[in-house]
Amino acid sequence: MSSGQQIPPWLQEQLAKIQQSQQNLQSIMAQKQQLEIEHLETEKALEEIKKAGDDDDVYKHAGSILIKSNKKDLIADLEEKQELAKTRLTVLSKQEERVKTSLKEQESKIAEVMKKQTGGTTSTQQPPTNPPK
Repeated sequence: MSSGQQIPPWLQEQLAKIQQSQQNLQSIMAQKQQLEIEHLETEKALEEIKKAGDDDDVYKHAGSILIKSNKKDLIADLEEKQELAKTRLTVLSKQEERVKTSLKEQESKIAEVMKKQTGGTTSTQQPPTNPPK
């Protein structure tokens, strides 16, 4: 396309869809990274709690304060938190793969249509139809 031509409406729509998918992918990846950090922190906390003696005082976060707790309950809470993080990571990984696949399909579709347009007549309204075989 020359710089003087307008982008066809169908192409603008497809590009907007790709942009939305890219934003979704970035959001998923950011959530996944945050969960991975949370998972590692929980894992380290579990290691430290398990090192503590049964009679040692242990504390847990409650907002900006620490509350005295018992080791057994704290371990159970941390293990539950760790399992939840693993499950959420699995879900996010599946979402990430679906969005990546969708993006590739959208990009291929645009590339195919653009290739057909540059090889034949160009239409500014609709993507070209498939030629009869």
